[in-house]
Amino acid sequence: MEQQELMIKAAWLYHVEGLTQAQIGEQMNLTRRRVNELLAAALEDGIVRISFSSPLAANIELEAQLRSHFGLKDAVVVPTPADPLQLHSVIGRGAAAYLDRLIQTQKPGSIGIGWGATLRETVQHMSPANEPQIDVRSMMGGLTYGSEINTFEIVRGFAQVLKAQCHYFVAPVYAESPQSRDTIISQSVFRKIFLQTHDVDVSYLSVGDVSRQSLQVRYGLPAGIEVENLIAAGAVGDLLGRYLDIEGNPVDHPINGQVLSPELDDYRKIPCRIVASGGAHKHAVLLAIARAELATIIVTDADSAKVILGT
Repeated sequence: MEQQELMIKAAWLYHVEGLTQAQIGEQMNLTRRRVNELLAAALEDGIVRISFSSPLAANIELEAQLRSHFGLKDAVVVPTPADPLQLHSVIGRGAAAYLDRLIQTQKPGSIGIGWGATLRETVQHMSPANEPQIDVRSMMGGLTYGSEINTFEIVRGFAQVLKAQCHYFVAPVYAESPQSRDTIISQSVFRKIFLQTHDVDVSYLSVGDVSRQSLQVRYGLPAGIEVENLIAAGAVGDLLGRYLDIEGNPVDHPINGQVLSPELDDYRKIPCRIVASGGAHKHAVLLAIARAELATIIVTDADSAKVILGT
């Protein structure tokens, strides 16, 4: 009984009256370690229950569930906007805040970047910094149709906001054939640049889907390849231009032999792999990425988090 009374009194003083553990120890003639044990026991036994009134608390819980369920190092869940057109901006803002903190604390020497609307929005929301020691590198070929799919513009944007070094990977997303791709990669002058695409401390990518909302489906597929063929092969979306099935495995299709981007085995060697995407059209490919542990950190919206968690 005495133990429970001590527990309740310590919890009351801490959670209601706002005393510090040191003050509680002095008042109750207990060591600070003993106070800490009592407070922990009060939570464990259900004597104290902590609740949050903020709606953002639900997103924090989703982050914890994502980390636990998929073995992620971290997760960022942002509110799903009422207007789907704002989704890229909202996820980009969340990713930018995370990258700001990561860069300040971990001081990476190099960051590999993909392309897409979410990455373009991320640049817009990042805090200006002075990190000349960082190399910002494009990880894949790109297109020149618009700003979202122009790797030069995306990589330059990250380098400018960080005042960092900038290295382009001057190549299209896809070669004309697997043989052409192998020929390009085998050239010594190109080989060195290609190896640098995955020799980075941090990678930051988005994923593509197989709907008409995908920029790559609309503008970037090689001649003669239709999205219906990819879907028939089991594709649910792509990472680094490599089309994956629902388990996150590359599908059996020639396009995966034509792409000018790192092999997935090499990509997995990057210690910090951030993937940011969301929206109903991205649910299947996000689930594939999570299942295959292709990302160590996922940034997404609340509705997408619930779907891939199956809740």
